[in-house]
Parts: sequence; C-alpha cells; structure tokens
Amino acid sequence: MRARLQLSGISKRYGPLWANAGIDLVIHPGEIHAILGENGAGKSTLMKIIYGMAKPDAGEISFEGKVLEIQNPRHARSLGIAMVFQHFSLFENFTVAENICLGLDKAFSLRHVRHRMEEITQQYGLELQAQAYVHSLSVGERQRVEIVRALLMNPKLLILDEPTSVLTPQAVQKLFVTLRQLASQGCSILYISHKLDEIPQLCQHCTILRAGKVIAEVNPQQETRASLSRLMMGEEPFESAPVHSQGAGLTRLVVNALTLPKTHQFGVDLQNICFELKSGEILGVAGVSGNGQSELLSALSGEDRRAAPDSIVLNGKSIGGTWPQQRRALGLGFVPEERLGRSAVPALSLVDNVLLTDNASGRVALGWIKRKAVAAQARAIIEQYQVKAASEYSAAASLSGGNLQKFIVGREVMQLPQVLLVSQPTWGVDVNSAAVIHRELRFLRDKGCAILVVSEELEELFQLCDRMVVLSKGRFSPIIKSSDATVEQIGQWMSGLWPQSQAPLEDTHATT
Repeated sequence: MRARLQLSGISKRYGPLWANAGIDLVIHPGEIHAILGENGAGKSTLMKIIYGMAKPDAGEISFEGKVLEIQNPRHARSLGIAMVFQHFSLFENFTVAENICLGLDKAFSLRHVRHRMEEITQQYGLELQAQAYVHSLSVGERQRVEIVRALLMNPKLLILDEPTSVLTPQAVQKLFVTLRQLASQGCSILYISHKLDEIPQLCQHCTILRAGKVIAEVNPQQETRASLSRLMMGEEPFESAPVHSQGAGLTRLVVNALTLPKTHQFGVDLQNICFELKSGEILGVAGVSGNGQSELLSALSGEDRRAAPDSIVLNGKSIGGTWPQQRRALGLGFVPEERLGRSAVPALSLVDNVLLTDNASGRVALGWIKRKAVAAQARAIIEQYQVKAASEYSAAASLSGGNLQKFIVGREVMQLPQVLLVSQPTWGVDVNSAAVIHRELRFLRDKGCAILVVSEELEELFQLCDRMVVLSKGRFSPIIKSSDATVEQIGQWMSGLWPQSQAPLEDTHATT
C-alpha cells in the first residue's frame, strides 16, 4: 500500500537546539497513528512542518507518493491536510461561523457553514453556537471550533493535538467512534495526546519522540501506560501519591448563593453557587468547558466584581466587589487556564513574569526592585519544577506549553497562598510534568492551603482531589467525596443529570 505521508530525515534547528533531528515517519491511508513525547520532545515542530507552518532545514516530505515542499497551511489544506491545534489560531472579534469560514479555502456562505456546523456538532457531540464571538469562549470551546473546522474539510490526513481535553467521558468514546469511521473511509489520522490510556484504545501504531529524535516505534496495544511513559521519558514514570484527606480544617473560602447574570449573549448565568473550602483540602470542579467555569473563576478571583459582598468570604472577610490585588493581599492565589497573554506576558522574560503576581516580599524595597533576588526566585522555580528553559531570562513565549505551565504553577505555589484557584492545571502537559504539578499542589494542601481545581480531565480530578462537584449550565451538583464517586456518575452529572432532590452540600465535610 502506498503511504499517505512519508517523512525522511526531517531536521529542524532553532539556534543551538535541534527541535527535530533526522526524523523518519510513515503514515498509511486509514491508519490512526499516535505521536508521543514529553513537552519539548519536538512533536509540535514536526506537526508544523507537516502542516506547512515551518520549513525543515533538511529532509524530504512525500505525500501520496509525490515528493514536495509544503509551502504554507493553505498549500497543506489544498492537499487534504487538516490540523487541530492545541494552541489556537482564531480571530477573537469574529464569530464562530466566521472563523470557520476563514479557515476554509473554498468560498462558502455563512448560511451553508452554519448548516454544516449544525450537522457536525450534532454528529460528534461538540456543542457550539455559530453566532458566539470567539473572545467570549473558554479554552475548551475554542478547541471545539478548531475540531469542527477541521472536520468540515473532509481531510485525507487529520492532525489532532490533544483533542479530548474538552469532552465528557461519554463524548470521548463517541469521538473515538467517529475517528474510527473516518479511518475506515481512508482518512489518515495523526493523534497527539498526553492521556496514555487513550492511545491503546484508538491507535494501531505509535511513534515516540525524545529530544527531537525517534527513539521507538511500537504497537500501543501491546504496551502498558508505564512502558509508554518509560519510553517517552527514558526513566521510570514519576509516581503520584494517593489522594488523602486530612479532615476538616479552618474554613478559608465561603461562597454563599452566588448568582450572577452572564455578561454577554453567549455567556453562562451563575445560579445559586454554594460551597465551603477548608484548609488542607482540594475541591475539584468537573464539567464540560463553557458551563460557567470561566464565570465562576472570574467572580472568585476579582476579575468580575459584581458579586454581592457577602456572597464571597475569604478568611472571614467579605470580598465580593473587591479588586484582585486586594484578594491577593488576603492570601488568594490564581492560575488561569490561558497561559500566554493572561498568566504570562509572552515577550517578557521569566524573571519579569515572576513579578506579575509575586508578593515581592524581600524582592522589592522602597519601590526598588531587587533584580538579583527576583532572578533567584525564577531560578528556584525552574529548578524545583524541572522547567526546561535556556535560562531564567528566556522569554515566556520560548517555552513549550507544558514547561510554561510548570513555571506558572510554581510561581503561585511558592508564595504559599492560603487559598489557591487553579484552572486546567495540566492541560496539554506530559505525564511526568503533570505528576510534578500534582505533587506540588498536594504539598501546598498539606501545608494547610485550601485549593479549588477546575479541570475537564476527570482522571486528574480523581487522582488529585479530596472532594468533587460538577458545574453544569451555571449550577453546582451535590458535592461528594472523590472516593465515593465514579467516572460514569460524574460523566452523567456533567450533562446536568444529577438527583435534584439532593442539597448541593450533602456530605458531612461540606457542612461542618
């Protein structure tokens, strides 16, 4: 059988760093092929070369038997190559339908695109509103736009980068059925995921990259999660500690009947949100992206200051209506889901990014910044969190997504906040990096911090959290202990299907 895509000796260098070094890869029609590797292994660079976003320094690309140079993404799409990015390429001031139109090289009317969108979203369970503006969407919803746009192209080769991070467990299985159908019709699929349990379920072949080189090609159905991780890292996988609860501590955060109308047409109303968060515990918030997660975190962090004063109480003080810096002064830390542009300024160095949220204790005196002390803090974060960066003076934009995430989490954790809000802590992060982040969050919890984790990764919530709740259409489900929950139950609740007769705070921990 003639290969759909063949790469021979592909190499790409950025300064002294070889992102790809002599990579060979063969993809056949109808094949679902996984590409695995830790953050910084060269996966994204290789996909950009295939999609025409980067030119290789050496090597040869053959598509359907023809040797060619893929000039740009438009050329790639004309060949039948579509890509769903982990980091998005969307215009924020345009609607979903307009963004999809812009991504299609043939001229289609908005009416036609909306009709096809409706068909695709219903078929794949990817809820989207065609008229919503992209700037109003969460990260997960933006990823759905990319997925739908790619599927509308009827591609011959579909590249998927972390496609299941926005889906319920049931929707993941539905997507897998769809991908298998696409493959049976001859579509080739390159599948990148850090969820190692997904790979044997879906993929027939797996190429593993490490430090820009192919170090193994395996049949994932004959491998275990541990063996795949070992091949990726070149060492034994980092073991996560088991979840344990230290019992009820001091009440740090109380949210009482928090109700807020949406701020834009496509937002979500928060409806009577009630919970308590105590020191020494991690409460996980599950849910499909776009169900009120961003609205809840904006209200808690102070970005949205419309809440009634007594609806949010931090360390005994009513903070509804206060500014974010006032909440930070009372011990609140925050890790948003958007890394570049919100958690970090892309063009600034890691040293300068430390100062964005750092309390500056010992690093600022009489209005003067102690640059050496700030640089030392940045180096400490890099070392403790195993951040791969040339130096503490590297620009934030130069780091891979996973390494930047470790730096951002480290910046917050090392300030020892009393309450920490974390959104999507390990989105797009490799298994070892995720374990490092989980370890540090548990360390902070065991130091007495109260932590709220918002994540669409159910496995992560079960591994990390003492208690769990589901947010669906702006409402909270009952709060339950993680040890009492099941994936199937939480998956149903993510669709809004929980017993309405139960009070939101039905376990004894929550009501003490």
